[in-house]
Amino acid sequence: MNPTETRTGFAQEVDAMTLARARRGDVSAHAALYRLYARPCYTLAMRVLGSSASAEDIVQDVFLKLMDAIRQYRGDAPFGAWLKRMTVNAAIDQLRSQRHIDPDDPERLFANASDGSGFAASDTHDVMGLLQRLPPRARLILVLHEVEGYTHKELAELFGQTESYSKSILSRSLRRLQEWLTPNTNQVELAPWPSRS
Repeated sequence: MNPTETRTGFAQEVDAMTLARARRGDVSAHAALYRLYARPCYTLAMRVLGSSASAEDIVQDVFLKLMDAIRQYRGDAPFGAWLKRMTVNAAIDQLRSQRHIDPDDPERLFANASDGSGFAASDTHDVMGLLQRLPPRARLILVLHEVEGYTHKELAELFGQTESYSKSILSRSLRRLQEWLTPNTNQVELAPWPSRS
């Protein structure tokens, strides 16, 4: 990495002293972790859940759990990656509690998705608006794979499914987004996703 580059999101580095103090329950160390990682937690939760209030709940939940969970952090992975996993798990738990990700059959997952009616090709395409039209589990898999960089193997572990399950849902999600972007033609491809942070 170029020394002048600043890491952002979950890639931000936290010093060992702050982590050690946080493990001992130091409130100022927890506040420092919150200042560093609250925004990335919120952004990820917002992408997945699509609701500002729900994203704020996730941030609060994650940082409350962090006060105890940090004692189990072994340093096998960067702290930001570990916290990202906590955030993803909290979002999945919230979706499960709302019964949004129960279906195990990928076909049923899209059965009740918006058919795109009332969506004109000339409309401005808001990414969050398009993502919100996907079923919650499909949106979650798409965001985790395409934006957050999770592999299909990692997604299989998260959901207790096979890799082909997440591949199937991802493929259908991308196809559905393409249909919404180009309702009268199937020949236009989606633009590439922004770089992963």
